[in-house]
Parts: sequence; C-alpha cells; structure tokens
Amino acid sequence: MPDLDDPLVAKWEKFYSERPEYMARIVDRSGKYMFYIVTELERRGMPLEIALLPMIESAFNPIAHSSAKASGIWQFIPSTGTSYGMKQDWWADSRRDIVKATNGALDYLSNLHGMFGDWQLALASYNWGEGSVGRAVQKAKARNKDGSYLSLDMPAETRNYLPKLQAVKNIIRNPAAFGITIATVPNEPYFKTITLANPIDLKRAAQLAEMTETDFVALNPAHNRPVIGGRSEYQVLLPANKADTFLARLETNEKPRVSWMAYRTRSGDRIEALAERFGTSVTALKSVNGIRSVAPTLPPGYHLLVPSDGPSEDALGSIQNAVFTKFPEYVPPRVHKVRRGDTFAGIAKRYGVKPATLAQWNRMGKQTARAGQTLYVSGPAPVRQVASAKGGRVVYVKRGGKKVKAVRQAGPAKKHGVAASKKVVKRKR
Repeated sequence: MPDLDDPLVAKWEKFYSERPEYMARIVDRSGKYMFYIVTELERRGMPLEIALLPMIESAFNPIAHSSAKASGIWQFIPSTGTSYGMKQDWWADSRRDIVKATNGALDYLSNLHGMFGDWQLALASYNWGEGSVGRAVQKAKARNKDGSYLSLDMPAETRNYLPKLQAVKNIIRNPAAFGITIATVPNEPYFKTITLANPIDLKRAAQLAEMTETDFVALNPAHNRPVIGGRSEYQVLLPANKADTFLARLETNEKPRVSWMAYRTRSGDRIEALAERFGTSVTALKSVNGIRSVAPTLPPGYHLLVPSDGPSEDALGSIQNAVFTKFPEYVPPRVHKVRRGDTFAGIAKRYGVKPATLAQWNRMGKQTARAGQTLYVSGPAPVRQVASAKGGRVVYVKRGGKKVKAVRQAGPAKKHGVAASKKVVKRKR
C-alpha cells in the first residue's frame, strides 16, 4: 500500500514511540495471531500492513468492546459481523473468534477495495462506512478534487485512522529510528485448530491442554459462558506445541466434561433462592447467564445455566437439550397517580393499553379509578414474598394501588387428589 504523506503521521509516530511499554504489550499480544493473519493476507494478495490494523482497532485485545458495541480484535459491530458470518448468540460471539473474525475482516476489506479500487479508501470505509466514504468522494470530486483519502472531509476519527496505521507501520519497519525496541514474532504457526464433538467446560479444556484459563481464553475469547457449547461442533484454538497433549489427554479422559446443567425456571422462582439451592452466589449466577437485572420473581420457562453437583451425563444432556435465550431485562413498572376527573378507560387509552390489561396489571376485578389511587401502567404490580411465622407464605400484592396481604397455606392438604399448597386460607385488607 502506498505510504501516506500527511503531517498527522508525525503526531502519531511521536505518540506511539513515547509509549514503549504500550507498544511492547501490543506486540506481545499480536504474537498469538500475527502468523495466521499474515498468512491469510499473503494467500489473498492483500497488503501486509493490514496485519497491523488490529493495533489501531483494539490494541490486539481479543475481548475489546467499544461504546458503539464493536467487539474483538477487528472491532466488528453486530450488524456487519452478522453480514460476514459471525454468529452472535447466548453461547458465543464469533466477532471475538480469532479465525472467524480475521476471515470476515479480510473479506470485508477485499470487498471495500473492489468497491473503491483504492486501499486507503477501503480502510477509511472500514472505519467510517462505505456509504459515508462514497458520499465524501462524490462531494470532493464535485469540488474538483481527486476524491483520494486526503481530499475528503472526514470526522476526526477517520481523519486520524490511516495516519495512525502509517505511524505504526513506520515504527515496526525501523524501530531503532524511533529509539525503541520491538520484539520479534516467530515466523511459524502459533496455534492449531481442534474440532470437538461435545461441549466442554472452559476450565476443563484449559486443564487438559495444560494451560492457564487466561492463556486459553486469549486464544478462545468468543465464548460467553464457562461452557464451550451451543453448536453442532466446537472448534478450539490451542498452541501448536500443546495440541497433541490435549488430544491425548482428552482421549483417555472418560469422565463427562461439563460441570454445569440447564435449569428451567418455574413460576415463583427467585434468583436468591436458586443461588442458595445450587450452591453459588447471586452475582455469579447473574454473570454466568448474562443477566443484569431481574424482577423479584423470575419469569417461568427460561433456561439458566447452574452448577451441577459435579461433571455428569445428566448435566451434559440438560445443556444439549436446552434452548437458551436471552433473559428478559427487568424494568420496574411505571405508575400513574389518578387525578380528579380521570376515568379508568381514559387512563388505559392514554398509555396505549386495553382497560382489561390495565385491570389485570393492577389485579383489579372492577375497572374503576378514584382520585389519589396509584395504578401500574406499564406492567404488573410487583409481588413480594416473605416467610410466614406459621410455616406458610405471606404474599404482598398491589391491588388498585393498595397493598393486600394474603397468607397461603404450605401444608400437604389435598383436594381431589391435587396438592392444595397454594390455597388462600385468609385474606385481610
């Protein structure tokens, strides 16, 4: 790719050369991925300095995540990642997969070069979007400019994007000229790809490969859970000198390889009770399942990943048979304070719901509204449960803005052969 002659290059040469520790960290991280990226660029006949682009995008941090929801060393946003074959679901985000993301990035850059016929414009499009660059080129040509990268009116980020890459290229090419030392990267494959037929704990896989979890995740950063799962087959990257050890130990390992299982939520489940039941913390349970906030009681019918007593066939089977979906975020319901002159039907219309729905949310039999009353207008009134002193259960509910206490019997009494544990035996307002 032609060198970029721009005053901003000197600015970024100074920036990077004055931070030798930062450059050393980036180069150290890149050593795991550089051989594969360069090999792919050579195979495609693309400029080799593109291998330095992740230094600008993510500092070669495989779990880098931006405020624009870009992810991975190549910083794909969700939509572009999907367009280039990077699946993103409950189990994993392939934008963080080193092989898939690299292949997607080079496909994308190749397509952009085909669109503009110029690598500088292709890289500007990778940062700013092909539509924005295309319009900027047209505007430049309308002003009798040549439509090259330096002739475009660009946002500051894109204006500095190629100068950053050029600065890094210059330093890597001749580090002594900038007074720093750059470590060498061996000209040989760092990793091998292994295909597995069954799920496996991340921790267990690292142990079989005789690696720390940190080093294992650096090569396999795509997984959202502590289990490598959710696919018909599972590809893991391992250091080339550890792949044979991993396969040998995996073959002699006869125990199931997962220590997690799927739990389907039931009506009335609370996350605190589930954490205690499965011997973990609420924080851990939420983190493993990607839950940020939950209602006091969990919605039924969702699968959670919970610890099993130990690796077992039941745990493996439960994970393979469960369909995991994103757990709904809990948003506390909004309330409406009834004013003089308000009608129940008018309040429902104002908030775009049916009167019957509004009544259901507030657990009301009659659709009436009175001044001073509080109505929940964007979801059901909250339910809070506490233990009863008599061994039953006290349930506090909101009805029409007033708290109602209902004591539910927890005994083994049966009625027509069905346990009556939820029978209301006493109500008082």
